[in-house]
Amino acid sequence: MNCQSGEPSEAGDAAGTDAAFSALLEDSPEELYESAPCGYLSTLMDGTIAKINSTLLGWLGLEREAVVGRRTFADLLTVGGKLYHETHFAPLLRMQGELSGIALEMKAADGRRLPVLVSSVVKHTDTGEPLLIRTTVFDASDRRAYEQELLRRQEEAERARAEAEEARRQAEADRARLADALAALQQSLVPSSLPEVPGLEAAVYYHTASPDLLGGDFYDLFPLGEGRWAFFLGDVCGKGPQAASLTSLTRYTLRAAALHDPEPATALATLNAVLHDRYSAGGDPRYCTAIFGVIEPGAEEGGTTVRLASGGHPPALIMRADGRTEYLRTPGGLLVGALPAVPFTTASTVLAAGDTILLYTDGLTEARIGQTRESMFGDEALRAFAAEHTSATVHEVIGALSKLLESFGDGLDDDTALLALGVPAVGPTVPSVAKRPR
Repeated sequence: MNCQSGEPSEAGDAAGTDAAFSALLEDSPEELYESAPCGYLSTLMDGTIAKINSTLLGWLGLEREAVVGRRTFADLLTVGGKLYHETHFAPLLRMQGELSGIALEMKAADGRRLPVLVSSVVKHTDTGEPLLIRTTVFDASDRRAYEQELLRRQEEAERARAEAEEARRQAEADRARLADALAALQQSLVPSSLPEVPGLEAAVYYHTASPDLLGGDFYDLFPLGEGRWAFFLGDVCGKGPQAASLTSLTRYTLRAAALHDPEPATALATLNAVLHDRYSAGGDPRYCTAIFGVIEPGAEEGGTTVRLASGGHPPALIMRADGRTEYLRTPGGLLVGALPAVPFTTASTVLAAGDTILLYTDGLTEARIGQTRESMFGDEALRAFAAEHTSATVHEVIGALSKLLESFGDGLDDDTALLALGVPAVGPTVPSVAKRPR
């Protein structure tokens, strides 16, 4: 049943195909030439047009009578196309006998420019003499438009890349200028150098976690008279200009307070009152951690007296010449500026020859370590590290700690200040040295 129904259909398809071939064969060669989807023309060797098809005449808007025998192929070209034809196209065609896919522009009767691709071949006589030139012309308008669009897009992309590169260079230059300005401002917030203290060695180091932000760590060492010296180190809350303003106020307040009353607990109480009155009372609380001390070389026979008070700051680490290490606890101290009244307590110790006291901010102990960066370095690790350097000078201690900070890599994401004061073990006093923030 299915086979019977399929046979008439197959017969009908075959008949339709035969009819299509028959219709195709009815086209004469002349009709195929005239109506071809491309332009055809034949010229004499001097370029005079002997034959041209209707397709090309239609593209150019010309009449056959005005072209055949009256115009040359070069006459159909634009000025630029004609120049190229005379200097390149025609000489190459005479030498090679054929050319293919040459891009030219033809000129229409209404002045339009028609981009075309031209292929020509020289027909020779039986004796090899050149007889005429047969040329095929393809309309390249769509291709030209596509190429122009590609070129336009390429130019836009190049401009965009150039603009992006210029923006990148400008951003880098702006960032460098900002980094320089921030570095200069950062350095203005801490002493440019530490003073020389008779009978004492001092060294400092400041690590800046980000060159794009002002840090909030601070330190200082200055004379009080009568052989006494005040020192402090701390960390204000926040980053940037506000932190810088708080740092500046804190430093100058502590200096002024120490000159008025050098008692460490009193100096911190004065700072607490100033910060609370300036910020918290106005609804914009700002605070800091700070450790303040007074050191008097030679106050005790064979030793140097140190008196300390702390406001929410990590305790000072004492490194003894005999290899012992201990934290000097100052209980009762809260964040400075957080509350209107805070009880600060003064603790004291005596440094013998070869002993060192180390002050630091929490960037050191809170540095993240390990592959996962989940663990903090911590107080005990710092104490163990210090125990390995108890025989070192303060400069060597600070140098070892700076290398330790660098080893933390991206685990160190906070500013860190270090201040070490020590009694020389033997020999003359070594001048105090300050390492600037980096």
